[in-house]
Amino acid sequence: MFERLFPRRKPAPAPLPQPNAQLALGALLVRVAFADRNYNAKEIGQIDRILSQTFDIGPIEAAKLRAVCEKLEHDAPDTSDFARILREEVDYAHRLSLGQAMWSVALADGHRHEAEEIQLLAIETALGLTDTDIEALRKEATGES
Repeated sequence: MFERLFPRRKPAPAPLPQPNAQLALGALLVRVAFADRNYNAKEIGQIDRILSQTFDIGPIEAAKLRAVCEKLEHDAPDTSDFARILREEVDYAHRLSLGQAMWSVALADGHRHEAEEIQLLAIETALGLTDTDIEALRKEATGES
């Protein structure tokens, strides 16, 4: 009876952590996967594998990290802020590897989506990759010659 008269308030959500390179990468991977509005199990699995391999963590830790990154991607800064963190903390060669990883997420479901490719181009540009390298990443990922 009292519950109806005095409903409990939902606790305030925990504040999101400040993005670092790990969270910025995860959030950008999630952003690529969300770009076509079809966030599916294949993309989620690919993100978890990338996080696990990149940061040498187990699958459970990678899934937990991805969950934080999903919240961060939804509520946090735009792409350029995440990319700035990575530009400052990751050398160019490794940023190229991040581009490859993002393409693997975009293509994890077996389909090319214009929205994902547009998002990828924005991220690659924000990461400071050259036009030549961006084109090479796209061709490598899609099997174009």
